[in-house]
Amino acid sequence: MKILIVEDEFDLNKTIAKLLKTQHYTTDSAFNGQEALDYVAVSEYDVIILDVMMPKMDGFEFLKELRSRGNQVPVLMLTAKDALEDRVFGLDSGADDYLTKPFAFDELMARLRAMMRRTNRRILSNVITINGIEIDLTTKQVRKNKKVINLTGKEYEVLEYLASHRNQVLSREQIREHVWNLDYVGESNIIDVLIKNLRRKLDSNQKQSIIQTKRGLGYVIPE
Repeated sequence: MKILIVEDEFDLNKTIAKLLKTQHYTTDSAFNGQEALDYVAVSEYDVIILDVMMPKMDGFEFLKELRSRGNQVPVLMLTAKDALEDRVFGLDSGADDYLTKPFAFDELMARLRAMMRRTNRRILSNVITINGIEIDLTTKQVRKNKKVINLTGKEYEVLEYLASHRNQVLSREQIREHVWNLDYVGESNIIDVLIKNLRRKLDSNQKQSIIQTKRGLGYVIPE
């Protein structure tokens, strides 16, 4: 899952980003609404975590502009504890959920998983099952026939992304953009290497890999 954090409090923004990264989420950070619009213009996100009170363009203005552009990415708004009007106005403006400050990180994670289930009808629980392989979105564990398969962080992120978009061919560029933030500069063949490693770990005793190649287009996990 790739998340944009829009929060002008630098320490809080970086703390959220750090905690999300420990759970194998990819993050970008913006510190006002205008900067956030620049990010969404060049990258796709699964969720936006959006503060209300920010300089240059506040959360409500950003949300209004985002929706006017036809962007329906799920938005989780962060509001002050006593700001009932902000919560109501945010939901009416197109936010999908809200969380009051201060908040527990476990609750933030639970709300993100719930938003993912609501917006992706293929995901009916916190566990995605494909041909005997279980991908646990809560623990970030992958099991095959009930046995844990050890994946690196990036291997897991690629697998979760493909599994969350079953039957959809994803290009190397889409995968690279989704599992790294916009600052990433690395090897051009990194996605091919990760897919090769995933196949080696997941496909033992199977005639066909769960991850298939569409030549010239990318990779897909078919239904």
